Formats: sequence, structure tokens, C-alpha cells
Amino acid sequence: MNELTYVLDAGNTSVKIGLFEAGVLKNVRRVSTIDKANWNEISEKIPKNAKIVICSVASEAFHSFVQKLSSDITFIDSKSPLPFRNAYHTPESLGMDRLSNAVAIHSLKETTNAVAIDIGTCIKFDLVEGNQYSGGSISPGIDLRYKAMHDFTAKLPLIDVHSHDSFIGQNTVTSMAAGVIQGIDAEIKGMMNKYREKFGSDLTFFVTGGDAVYFDFEGKNDIFADPNLTLKGVYEIYLCHVAC
Repeated sequence: MNELTYVLDAGNTSVKIGLFEAGVLKNVRRVSTIDKANWNEISEKIPKNAKIVICSVASEAFHSFVQKLSSDITFIDSKSPLPFRNAYHTPESLGMDRLSNAVAIHSLKETTNAVAIDIGTCIKFDLVEGNQYSGGSISPGIDLRYKAMHDFTAKLPLIDVHSHDSFIGQNTVTSMAAGVIQGIDAEIKGMMNKYREKFGSDLTFFVTGGDAVYFDFEGKNDIFADPNLTLKGVYEIYLCHVAC
């Protein structure tokens, strides 16, 4: 497909806009959606009546705004056709970010099996076995862990530390940071080892998410970083939508 396609991955606070040309992601912009005043910036980035594909958990007001941008809009949701079998027991509850990541790695993988690791608000592992999405795991991300410690204790402060090299803290803040950052690091690597034990070398990991930059994956040849994995997955679902 040689057309220009604008793919929108709209969350609760921001939207990622990816421009695909002939199936290749050319550039990505992020715009805050919290303030409606920012929405005009989106219309400035997308030509009128351009081909738009959107996957969104944003408000109905935002959906209405996007619909005014073009008459050629495809909405991607849990009922959209997929390029693989979805074996998740409750597909209606599966987040579109997880599903999009799974579709992306299905199209990118050169091994039989692949795992998407999305490190953001939550830490999500999603497994594709051959031509099947099999499920995964969800745990709290950095900020959620800090918030939980602050909200459910009397004296622990709410901190905003996203990088901490030592597993030994020497005051309250660095102890919290050590527990969260080093704990997540150990959790991720431990989960990866479980997948390696199960699938051996016939496995590839794809790492994405806004907080992935805070963790070192040692450049192993079975690990690939892709900050735009979700956008690519939304586009792949769109291609399946068109073909089916």
C-alpha cells in the first residue's frame, strides 16, 4: 500500500501520531490531550481528509474531534480482525495496547515465538506462539509503585526517581528508589529467563514503553528495542482490517 496513513494511538493524557508511507513508519509526534487547546496542534499535523487509523481509550469528545478531521477514518478496537488466533480467555478485557504489541511482534519476529515487554504505567509481557496470541502478565510500573508506597503508608514520601544504579539505598528516598528500580529490573530479567527456559533459543523479545529507557538489556541478540511497537501493531491490525 503506497498511501499515506496517519495512525493515532490515543491514551488518556496524550496521543501518538505516526505517519506511515508505503507501510513504513516515517515519523512520530506526541501531543497532549489533557487540554483541549492542544487539540488544534493535531489538526495542524494531519492534512484535511487524510487517511486516519485510530486506536483510542480517550474521551468521546476527543473521538468527535478526530472525526471532524477526515471522512476516511478507521477505528481499531477489540472486534477488529487479527492476523492470528487470539487464545486469551477474556478477549473483550484485553487492552488494545497489549493486543497491538502482540500483532506488531507477530509481524516482526523471525523466531517461532516472541514476547513484547511494555514498560510504562504498568509492566506488560505478551506472548505470541507461532500464529497465536497466548496471553502474558501485568504488574505495576515505576510511578504506580511509588504511589502505592506513599498512599498506603504514613510517612513514605511521593517521589519521582526513574534511575537508580544501586540496590542499596542510604536514605529513605534512595531506599525507595533502590527497591522500585532494582526490583523492577530483577523482575523483568527473571521473567525473561522463565520464557527462555520454556522456549529456548526459538524466542525473541521486543522491548517498548516510555520507561524502557531506564533499564539496561545488555544488547543481547534476542532482544530488540522499539519505542513505536504499539503504533506498528495498530497499523498491522488496520492492514488486516482492509484485507479481510
